[in-house]
Amino acid sequence: MVTLVPEEIEEYAGGHTTPLPELLDELVAVTREKMGGLSMMLSGQVEGTFLQMLAASLGAKRILEIGMFTGFSAQMMAAALPENGELITCDVNPQAIEIAKSFFARSPHGHKITVREGPALETLKTLEPPFDLVFIDADKENYTNYYEASLPLLGPNGIIAVDNVLWSGNVLDPKDESGKAIVAFNDHVQADERVTNVLLTVRDGLTLIRKK
Repeated sequence: MVTLVPEEIEEYAGGHTTPLPELLDELVAVTREKMGGLSMMLSGQVEGTFLQMLAASLGAKRILEIGMFTGFSAQMMAAALPENGELITCDVNPQAIEIAKSFFARSPHGHKITVREGPALETLKTLEPPFDLVFIDADKENYTNYYEASLPLLGPNGIIAVDNVLWSGNVLDPKDESGKAIVAFNDHVQADERVTNVLLTVRDGLTLIRKK
């Protein structure tokens, strides 16, 4: 898991955060086994619980997730939804989708989750507002496009949460295309007079955005 703080501090934070349900502990283990190095993309206990509390605090009824991976964060957020709540999540990786769906089927909150396979930008064109929470955690090169497509779908009191906005600290001197894309996205949001935003040093950097 990507983190910007010392491992001992991350472990301490995890030890003082509500433990994961057994099903999600199992999902983490299966993801590490089957997805190898890609498992670093998991949101993890601390960020996942933060997203869950954010959804609960908003009284969210509809959530949009762009970038599902194996469904960890989707399950964490869905747990905060009411029984008739809805979480729409997007992904393109067949192996990750298969794992996610197998765990959604076993989750008490799986019935709230709808998986939309295919490019998220195409899916976003088909959705109707409002969403109370949008979580963006997909290909970094499209972050600005996802943001611009999500903003019209956001409810008046909704929040967009965006992951990996510090890119392991490489935003200070980006070398790869993903890093450069994140820097461009961060600058784009900072200059956007339509919104209020805060960049948090949670895990690999998490930005929260709401309309003014």
